[in-house]
Amino acid sequence: MTQNQSRIAAVDVGNDSVKAIFGELDYELNIPNIIARDIEDRPVIGIEDLDDKNPLDGIHIKVHSPALKENNVIYRIGNLATKSDNSTELDPGSSKSQEDQTLVMLFASLALDAVNGDNSHNFNKSKDVVDANYTLGTGLPLREVKEGNDAGYRSKLTGSVHQVEFLVTPKYQGIKVNLKFDEVKVYPEGFAAFINLVMDHDLKITNKDLIDKRILIQDIGGLSTDIAVIKNRTVDDDKAQGYNLGVSESLENIREEIFSKHGVELDSRRDVVDIITRNNDRNHIMVKGSRTSVHDTTDRILLELAKKQYRLLRNVWQKNSQTEICYFVGGGSNVLKDYMKTINNNLDGYNIEFFEDEKESIWMMANAYYKLIADYVKKSEQANEAEKKDTDKDKKKATKS
Repeated sequence: MTQNQSRIAAVDVGNDSVKAIFGELDYELNIPNIIARDIEDRPVIGIEDLDDKNPLDGIHIKVHSPALKENNVIYRIGNLATKSDNSTELDPGSSKSQEDQTLVMLFASLALDAVNGDNSHNFNKSKDVVDANYTLGTGLPLREVKEGNDAGYRSKLTGSVHQVEFLVTPKYQGIKVNLKFDEVKVYPEGFAAFINLVMDHDLKITNKDLIDKRILIQDIGGLSTDIAVIKNRTVDDDKAQGYNLGVSESLENIREEIFSKHGVELDSRRDVVDIITRNNDRNHIMVKGSRTSVHDTTDRILLELAKKQYRLLRNVWQKNSQTEICYFVGGGSNVLKDYMKTINNNLDGYNIEFFEDEKESIWMMANAYYKLIADYVKKSEQANEAEKKDTDKDKKKATKS
């Protein structure tokens, strides 16, 4: 790749974490979607050890962008933010396309790719400034795309330079990254999930059984749930539904109840997810050094949420009675999988499917955006090549005449 050609980026800014895939599938990132405003000279214990640490555990940046409501603010990001008293996760009812936090996480992940040592040949760097160009594939919940927010979100990104300055970050301290977008594609999340179900990285159909079926895709996120209705290989926009119901509120309730019952304060919702999904010691915490079950709390709160999610499924299925199967995707599906299966077995017995591979479910959107944006780049290159050939032919003709 010649320097400062546009690099492919597929970024899923999920409510729980950001999943990003870059280049020729040569780099990926997963960062908790938590930010905390900070001061410039955050204290570092053992500054000489800073560069031995993992940059992802110490993301400390200043972000300058005309797209932000609050500009030139300093943030701790991801793991580092969980240690702050003032950390923020996205709130229920908020719109992904309208939040500074979405953009800050997006810019941070791109900047981390741009400064990653293995990618240094991709971009021009003079002194401590990296100029990085990207062709971005990303997405928004169906509800926001139906409201037309995708156009505004896209225009915030294109046409401006966005700068991320690494402050007290291991390995990257003092480096500035200027981000520019050559192209931004914003896909509806439900459609992206469908693409991932039926096509490989070259957009060749791998799942012929599914391609012409009537399918529902219920994507349970942190703050919202989208149910895409797929028929004739496309999303039926009129039938697709978006709801302000995700798992974040329930995780917050579990966190609060654990604190009030056991006096144990968990750093973030992510800690709650770990407690309820890990293989060993699931639904247990340590209280004053003793292993203690929180099963009654997690069970009661998650079962309540699963019932609400099941009602959404039932409502959409009733309106689309010829549906053949519903796929559950997203991090929230992972958390609710066992509860949903139990309810379904006891009640309607719909044909529903979960992804047993946790990584596949969580990375589904990022993988889909990658497939779509890579295909767009390939087609653009082919079109440019064809145009160049035509121009050359015309020149030859002109010379002959």
